[in-house]
Amino acid sequence: MVLKVLFLASEVAPFAKTGGLADVTGSLPKALAALGHDVRVVMPAYESVERAALDGRWALRAVPFSLSVPMAAGAIAAGAFEGQLPGSQVPVYFVAERSLLARPLLYGYDDDPYRFAFFSRAALDLVVAALGWRPDVVHVHDWHAAAAVLWLATAGQDDDRYRGITTLLTIHNLQHQGWASWNLLGQLGIVTHPLREEPYGSINLLARGIYHATKINTVSPSYAREIMTSTGGAGLDGLLRHRHADVHGILNGLDYDVWNPATDVNLARRFNLRTLDRRPANKRALQARLGLPQRDDVPLVAMVTRLDAQKGLGITGHIVHLLMNNAAGEAQFVLLGSGASEYEAVFRHLAGYHRQKMAAVLRYDGSLAPLVYAGSDVFLMPSLFEPCGLGQLIAMRYGSVPVARATGGLADTVRDGVTGFTFSDYDVSDFWEALRRALYIWHHDHGSWRAMQLAGMAMDSSWLTSARSYQQLYEWGMASAR
Repeated sequence: MVLKVLFLASEVAPFAKTGGLADVTGSLPKALAALGHDVRVVMPAYESVERAALDGRWALRAVPFSLSVPMAAGAIAAGAFEGQLPGSQVPVYFVAERSLLARPLLYGYDDDPYRFAFFSRAALDLVVAALGWRPDVVHVHDWHAAAAVLWLATAGQDDDRYRGITTLLTIHNLQHQGWASWNLLGQLGIVTHPLREEPYGSINLLARGIYHATKINTVSPSYAREIMTSTGGAGLDGLLRHRHADVHGILNGLDYDVWNPATDVNLARRFNLRTLDRRPANKRALQARLGLPQRDDVPLVAMVTRLDAQKGLGITGHIVHLLMNNAAGEAQFVLLGSGASEYEAVFRHLAGYHRQKMAAVLRYDGSLAPLVYAGSDVFLMPSLFEPCGLGQLIAMRYGSVPVARATGGLADTVRDGVTGFTFSDYDVSDFWEALRRALYIWHHDHGSWRAMQLAGMAMDSSWLTSARSYQQLYEWGMASAR
């Protein structure tokens, strides 16, 4: 059965991206289309998107009609651009409105809840009312699009065009929830009751999405279990346990057209499972590029990460200090990423002190990242929590063996002693013991190390596998809605 699926998201790669959400919404629709489904995507037209429409960067064109989006203070006029996801025929629409959406930043404004509630309402009007395309499933991502689920389940039931549409809410990170004033409900024309999770006078858009969505999923099975606990539920665990029968976990995938060591133009030498002996050339190229001694006889440990407490930086500085002081033998360390100033300062200091062993590139460099994955021996992901994680998937595909904390998607993808090394407790001693195990195998058991590299590279992390699981979830949702 061909399904009509509408994606609503605040960011979609390559048009706008701050994190993994954009990778999912830029890749999953293409995989679903490859299965034969009719998929369309809607996102806001930020200032950068409007500039791109004018300079022709992504071949965007204005749609030949205007929208009049009903809000309590009066209808708001809006327009739209249309284009396609690169490398596909999947249509992408951009809701255009100068005062609310066309801003320099994606997030960080006091009126973000109102901005994204307007976007959600406008996206539905654009596709269903203006284009006349009624989806079987509206698939929304995180709190930014959750107002669409809320509206469809309440005020939208009074309109035959929207009544009975199945909804799926994907939670990429439960920590971000979208708090707003109760007045926002009135702006959307919604009359409803408060939730226990909402203090008087407030609404929580993510909680509303969880409450009203036909089905709910997160981006890994382990994270789906973790968010239903008091420690991982960020205040919404009771609501999620109430909906537990409808909560599922589906692992994110990788875009194999982008992340492929056999074709990646950023590598010094490309390789695959059968030509793994070519891989060391990338280690030497990485060392040369970052000014480190070109040595094959020492392990190169790496991180490519956002410098944020979630990513385990609170226990990483001391580990790097031990590593650079030869506590487990000689080693090199490379960091690529930017973020919180306190973490940047730690790695800047360590790199300055250990110039012959360590390099810290405190920015994101899209051309350097593949070389770090392909040139490193060990890849660190000591996350405090990790809904899914893409770094470990890319590292394994590029032959770097991860050392990861067994949480969320890391627990689902890194198999201790088979594709990597894991540790359970969020503390320095557990992390150090796992890294020491990895370095011991690297030094003393080359056969086992190569077997782990090959096992990681052979893992099926394609989006096509994930898309089949989403297809099944859509069908379950439609059946339960009927």
